[in-house]
Amino acid sequence: MPHLTARKNLAASRRIVVKIGSRVLVQRNGRPDTRRMAALVQDIAAVRREGRDVIVVSSGAIACGLQALGMKNKPDDLPTLQMAAAVGQSRLMATYDRLFARQKCRIGQVLLTHDDLEHRRRHLNARNTMLKLLEHGVIPVVNENDVVSVDEIKFGDNDALASRSAMLVEADLLVLLTTVNGFHAADARGRRRRVKFLTDLTTDTLAQATGKGSVFSTGGMASKLTSAAEAARMGTAVVIANGRQNGILRRVVAGGDVGTLMPGTPPTGNGPNLSHRRRWVAFFHHPQGRLVVDDGARDALLKHGKSLLPVGIREVTGDFVPGDLVEILDLAGQHVAQGLSDYSSAELRLLKGLQTAKIRELLGNEAPGEVIHRDNLVVPP
Repeated sequence: MPHLTARKNLAASRRIVVKIGSRVLVQRNGRPDTRRMAALVQDIAAVRREGRDVIVVSSGAIACGLQALGMKNKPDDLPTLQMAAAVGQSRLMATYDRLFARQKCRIGQVLLTHDDLEHRRRHLNARNTMLKLLEHGVIPVVNENDVVSVDEIKFGDNDALASRSAMLVEADLLVLLTTVNGFHAADARGRRRRVKFLTDLTTDTLAQATGKGSVFSTGGMASKLTSAAEAARMGTAVVIANGRQNGILRRVVAGGDVGTLMPGTPPTGNGPNLSHRRRWVAFFHHPQGRLVVDDGARDALLKHGKSLLPVGIREVTGDFVPGDLVEILDLAGQHVAQGLSDYSSAELRLLKGLQTAKIRELLGNEAPGEVIHRDNLVVPP
């Protein structure tokens, strides 16, 4: 059975990203649950001693800060949340450092924003740093840099951060730890049961995702499923499991029947075998604008792997500069692809529909012949 085979294959995972949600780490009164943290650290250390690379994506900084500040309720305004994160991050890391040291493991802190991974050089620096930590047997502990994050540069929640981290280091397995044993959906009798195996994420599946996070967390089951599907499309197997169960990570890696498994897609087509640069284009950017293309351009992109030329563009929306990511839509408004534009939005409003020869006649031979070169373009798998 595919389900059992996929479970057994988890034992071969050499690089694992473990995301620990706030509700796993924090008690109902908002105080960090150090007993649970200690149990998770012991579990992670045991998997690390098997010779596997482990990256931890941990929530909890804001909750730790609120406790230290004596604040019982999570504030709504961004500056106060950033203040709590500043106070709590060092306390969270100090706790992890103490607990991992008991297991004879070293850790290193990695704080990221979406902006860090969108910028190509900083993206590569983050990747290289994490790989070097793993090379030296250090466990990276990753969190969003909430002290400086604003809506424009946030991942949204740590589920998305975990998915991006798994793609960044090309992990074999992503484990999303929450407080329920996986995704539950209604059966034929209307009773909610654990879904053991998901091959794909559909709108019907998302409609059954309940749970919207808590006062100390931002994610919910829909967020986990969406992030899991992204990582799975890039070849990383994902398990959503209950982080409050002792030994849960070892059970997942051993192929135990726990949580919900979404297997990594085999490396075919325009999916998991994307070059690292194309993964960066596909998942680490916010689109800054949209281009509507005609049917000929759509077919050239989807069927023939061509670059996008100005002649096929019909509409330009948004304000962007060369190097920004733009989304490409067909005349019916359906997503076709996305990529990095060699032209600004202002230039494309003047150049759309023109042949390349005419553009070079106007701008000179140095003008790019393509709006988006195929090496900077990603189409759906």
